[in-house]
Amino acid sequence: MRQIKDLLLFVLFTVLFLSGCNKQSQTKKPVVQKELTIAEKIADVYGASSFGKINSIKFTFNVQKGDKQVYRSWYWEPKTNLVMFLSYSGSKPFTYLRKQLSENPTEELKSIDAKFINDQYWLLFPLHLVLDKNVNVSLDKGLFKLPIGEGKTRRVIVEYTGGNGYTPNDKYELYIDKNYKIIQWIYRRNNSPTPTRLTKWEDYKKVGPLYLSLSRPGKDESFRVWFTDVEVK
Repeated sequence: MRQIKDLLLFVLFTVLFLSGCNKQSQTKKPVVQKELTIAEKIADVYGASSFGKINSIKFTFNVQKGDKQVYRSWYWEPKTNLVMFLSYSGSKPFTYLRKQLSENPTEELKSIDAKFINDQYWLLFPLHLVLDKNVNVSLDKGLFKLPIGEGKTRRVIVEYTGGNGYTPNDKYELYIDKNYKIIQWIYRRNNSPTPTRLTKWEDYKKVGPLYLSLSRPGKDESFRVWFTDVEVK
């Protein structure tokens, strides 16, 4: 008799267990993979997912405008926003925290920080597609002629809104390959109908966790931007 009772209890327990499992399987929602935005796809190529782990970035920004050449060397700690202006073709080093810009900054500090923003945007622009606020990024339909040379490819429009920053309402046209890598771009200051700058993106290198273009030649030899002494830790 006891054996029959134990058997009935076992059967009842099994039924209740299976019923509970069935309810859990019915209520469990399937995991939906989020589709990356066009900004995320481009930034991902350049190592945006690792940006939060970076302690320091060091680089020298070089620009050739006609017969004039200028270089500026920087050291930046993204986590603390400590910036060291190491050289400006012979100037003395200058160190500051970017939070000082909200505390009655001097004209010298504002001038140096404007140069820092310009130079690191040239180097790290793809990361700013996901790091910045007030930026709209969209993929145009179809294929578009490259600004320099022959060929057609996809075009991404980047527009800054809100009227904030050193150059508000700027617009960029990024010409990307099938792997979302930038091969050329057009920069329009304050959304000017006439391009402010247009360059190629060349000399790609892996630097630490980032993938960077270190050479930006213009349409002719009168303009070129390039980067040297680049270190990412």
